[in-house]
Amino acid sequence: MSQIERIIQGSEELFLRAGIKSITMDDIAKHIGMSKKTIYQFFKDKNDLVTASVRKKLKEDEAQIVDIISKSENVIEEMINMMKCSEDVLSRINPAVMHDLQKYHYEAWTEFLKFKSGVLINMLEQLLTKGMKQGYIRTDIDVKIIARMRVSQIEFGFNTEIFPVSEFSTVKVQMQFLEHFNYGICTLKGYKLLNQYQNKHDE
Repeated sequence: MSQIERIIQGSEELFLRAGIKSITMDDIAKHIGMSKKTIYQFFKDKNDLVTASVRKKLKEDEAQIVDIISKSENVIEEMINMMKCSEDVLSRINPAVMHDLQKYHYEAWTEFLKFKSGVLINMLEQLLTKGMKQGYIRTDIDVKIIARMRVSQIEFGFNTEIFPVSEFSTVKVQMQFLEHFNYGICTLKGYKLLNQYQNKHDE
């Protein structure tokens, strides 16, 4: 692993665990066992490092989604596998991360918005269209509207003003949203298959 990769990976670990604002360059240097001077050879400041971390994470997320799609037999299995994947990822993210990104790191937040409006919405539109052809997704829904609604829903679930961390588990909020979405877009055929996969997942 190169020094740059070590720095980004170590930073990401701290950001996901404690949020971005509370982590200093000193914390990162100590965590990865590297001098601050070395880190500054590759990144001009913390903002630059946050942006690099977000870019890396988004590329990994895209690759993971593509992998899930390629290994699933049908759209319903894709949805269940994405749910399991989301649950795993969300359990490791401090809710403050999204808030900190939006408030203090404009460039990194812009990267996230581009990913959201480009990759995520496009993949969802394809998934919904494919599901309609397979007979699992309702044909009366507007793919473009529903895809955008779902992506906005993810962001909304991280809003700590609406869902204070003291009262709500971020993982539970996102899983409730996702389950509600999955069942809302299915035909009866899709609903039955979703229940079968869901029961296996719960076991």
